[in-house]
Amino acid sequence: MLIAAQQCVDGTHSELQLVFEDEHDHSHEHPHEHEHSHNHSHEHHHGDCGCGDDDVSGHNDSHDLLQSYDNNQFVKADIFIATAAVADYRTEEAAPQKIKKTQDAMTLSLVKNPDILATISLAHPELFVVGFAAETQDVERYARGKLVAKDLDMIACNDVSRVDIGFASDDNAMQVFFSERYERDAVTLEKTSKDKIAEQLASIIGQAIGQRKDS
Repeated sequence: MLIAAQQCVDGTHSELQLVFEDEHDHSHEHPHEHEHSHNHSHEHHHGDCGCGDDDVSGHNDSHDLLQSYDNNQFVKADIFIATAAVADYRTEEAAPQKIKKTQDAMTLSLVKNPDILATISLAHPELFVVGFAAETQDVERYARGKLVAKDLDMIACNDVSRVDIGFASDDNAMQVFFSERYERDAVTLEKTSKDKIAEQLASIIGQAIGQRKDS
């Protein structure tokens, strides 16, 4: 998953290439759609707008778009939102076959997985990085610690010990904290549907990015 995340940030993931190619193909289906519809509304001469045989703007636009893609300017990420709850640890060794039930007890040796969020954040300071913290105690303290330790721009946290929100519910409630460089107060998102929470988070991210660009 770390490799996939890095590829998405860099704009080199195969899925991003497929999306770009699909959009590029659709853009050639009706290259003069605007000019033709314009022609129906009032008298229009090709010489007035350059949309006749001598027009190369469409070709140039496509060329510039492809050039941007080749330079990874078109598909590079601006925001990284780490929503996946990936495993912190994995087994040190993977059994090649099914493990038979021959013992009353078993000990598994675990090793730490790469920290995807911290790796991306520290390697790409140009990104606006959003993390999440699902806690069962001292929610604010742990969330703020994660915000600083992983050099995040923003973190949204919730108390998963509550039975009325989170994993087993269609609702959620969150607290949002920002890096000190934004000088923004914490935001409390009261209990509501997860769809509404997502909309509020998207709005908050947009506001913070606007503030970042203005500073």
